[in-house]
Amino acid sequence: MALPLHTIAFIQPNLYKDSVALMRVAQRLLAMPDVVNATLQMGNPANREILQEAGLLGSAVKDAGPSDIMVVLQARTRAACEAASAESRTQLAGQDSTPGTAHDDASQAIVASNIGMGLAAMGEANIAQISVPGAYAGAEALKALKLGLNVFLFSDNVPLSQEVALKQEAARRGLLVMGPDCGTAIVAGVPLGFANNVRKGSIGLVAASGTGLQEVTTQIHHLGGGVSHAIGTGGRDTYAAVGGATMLQGIALLARDPATRVIAIVSKPPAPEVAAKVMAALRATGKPAVVLFLGNVAQTQTNPTPRIRVAHTLIDCAATAVALAGVKAQPARHYAMPHKPAFASTQKYLRALYSGGTYAAEAQVLWAGSELQVWSNVPLDPAFTLPHPRLASVGHSALDLGDDAFTVGRPHPMIDQGARIERLLKEAADPSVRVILLDVVIGWGAHADPAAELAVAITQAKRIAHKGKRHLAVIGFVCGTELDPQGLAAQEVKLRAAGMVLAGNSANAAWLAREWLR
Repeated sequence: MALPLHTIAFIQPNLYKDSVALMRVAQRLLAMPDVVNATLQMGNPANREILQEAGLLGSAVKDAGPSDIMVVLQARTRAACEAASAESRTQLAGQDSTPGTAHDDASQAIVASNIGMGLAAMGEANIAQISVPGAYAGAEALKALKLGLNVFLFSDNVPLSQEVALKQEAARRGLLVMGPDCGTAIVAGVPLGFANNVRKGSIGLVAASGTGLQEVTTQIHHLGGGVSHAIGTGGRDTYAAVGGATMLQGIALLARDPATRVIAIVSKPPAPEVAAKVMAALRATGKPAVVLFLGNVAQTQTNPTPRIRVAHTLIDCAATAVALAGVKAQPARHYAMPHKPAFASTQKYLRALYSGGTYAAEAQVLWAGSELQVWSNVPLDPAFTLPHPRLASVGHSALDLGDDAFTVGRPHPMIDQGARIERLLKEAADPSVRVILLDVVIGWGAHADPAAELAVAITQAKRIAHKGKRHLAVIGFVCGTELDPQGLAAQEVKLRAAGMVLAGNSANAAWLAREWLR
């Protein structure tokens, strides 16, 4: 019988850290001996609700405000819990707990306390990256706009009405607001948020999808093309209320940019009126374009022209953009696929464990064409919503493990893979599971060596199935390039050695998983 966990919870008042910073602190705490859970969240209503659902919103943190950090730690021993508590306070204070750590002169520089000070110190800056609590993000973004700065708004929980107002103000000033909740962008080769190191070139992108933007830009790179700019919009930009404001501005900017010869659009299905505006804007640019409204091709069919192509998958979007750019495409990354192994008669189901929500959406679109009924915590068909995604899968399942339901007490799986590895081993022990599908996302901001951790877990998962006299197929792909800090080839070597069957892109991985269900 498992022993009860020791818990320490407290509020760190009047201190803001963005979600990436909090994830990294949590990752360090989880690496400490006997620490099981480390939850660090800003005290906004949405995060308090998440902790409430997870049973972690105790009296010590329930009164946290939007400018406070809620810390909940659980460990197997009281000593381990107290050690984690002390370390968390050290990390949140911005101190290095390693004795003798040296600091260079740059770290001693005076830190700007507002956007005006920052602009005075960097007079040539033209973009402000904002990561403050959602309750304050709108005001800070407005300040940046009034100072003549474009905005990359990483913050979430910004009211929709504020997003609309900010984007209207930006349009009046000829500026751009990327976000709120914008995770990825590349501006003139400079990455913002999570992004990959890709070749510069003539293809400009506008996307309402973070991992979708990463997959398309990396595949453009592999095919020999290059990226001029990749503009993120935030997921709500294509809602009817926002009207595709940033997407339309992004198209206009790329239309005027002499370095951009081809425009690519990546988004989940927009509101119908927004889709019509996007198509009209693309026609007005006079430049070749490719459009991926993932899961709803019909929206792109209004008055199509030969110059505007329609893509059906992320790799299709990348390949079409490269072709329109007149680049002689490099051979697609090819992987020798093994013969389908012999599975036990009990093995019927597919379990996809994604870290990116767009990959889960694309896979569901592809599998729907094969009449697979796929359950998900981010379903395209609400009728197939998983009732308890944290606890168990049902039939064929596609999970977005980066969703809030899975990140309570843990960082995002692109940074910390602990929760995904736990789920991988759980699925491997299920005698009805035939195929497990994984994505591996590398690049700036991601885990320093995700393949090394996953390789150990994949080996263990296959061993679990083997003991049950079953063969477990593990299929996957890596989103990244050889220029990324982790190195694409090095990551793939480790995964292949552990028995993962690698595909060259997200769509091919989903296709292979479907084939092995036949």
